[in-house]
Amino acid sequence: MFQVRIHGRGGQGVVTAAEMLSIAAFREGRHAQAFPSFGSERTGAPVVAFCRIDNRVIRSREPVMKPDAVIIQDATLLHVVDVFAGLAKEGFILINTARDLETLGLAEFVAGHPRERFITVNATDLAMKHIGRPVPNAALLGAFAALTRQITLQAVADAISETFGEKIAKANIAAAAAAHDEVAAKMQEPAHA
Repeated sequence: MFQVRIHGRGGQGVVTAAEMLSIAAFREGRHAQAFPSFGSERTGAPVVAFCRIDNRVIRSREPVMKPDAVIIQDATLLHVVDVFAGLAKEGFILINTARDLETLGLAEFVAGHPRERFITVNATDLAMKHIGRPVPNAALLGAFAALTRQITLQAVADAISETFGEKIAKANIAAAAAAHDEVAAKMQEPAHA
């Protein structure tokens, strides 16, 4: 089973991201489940959502405590919430930011993990460019597909189309594709070889 934990703030589409990730997995013939965990339910408050993907029926219903991947939609949470709690040593980390991991104060943490599994992508800028709103969830799903290869970009596009109306879906698919391409290119760089 592949377990994902998504951290962000209210209003960033964290819950929708988990739901679209599960739809993408279903589209590829896999089993999936998505569910949120709320603290204070207000815009800007920390929000966590979970997704599990497997080739078998998923019976577990508890929060993801030992994720295989962590998606961080808001880098301001890095030193506020323990976003890396329980992450496997070989786990994937995807952070929405224009800054590199060292600038984020993660150099020491990164040193103990495979560097090619840590990626940053400025999903908010991609969302602004393609959608016109700072909602990074679709872009991050495109990046997630390139980083983990748990789902395909086509499955992400299908999930976005199923979730949103045609005009909004088209813009979100463009943001997802741009993030996917950016991460795929980073994965080819010597630092990630």
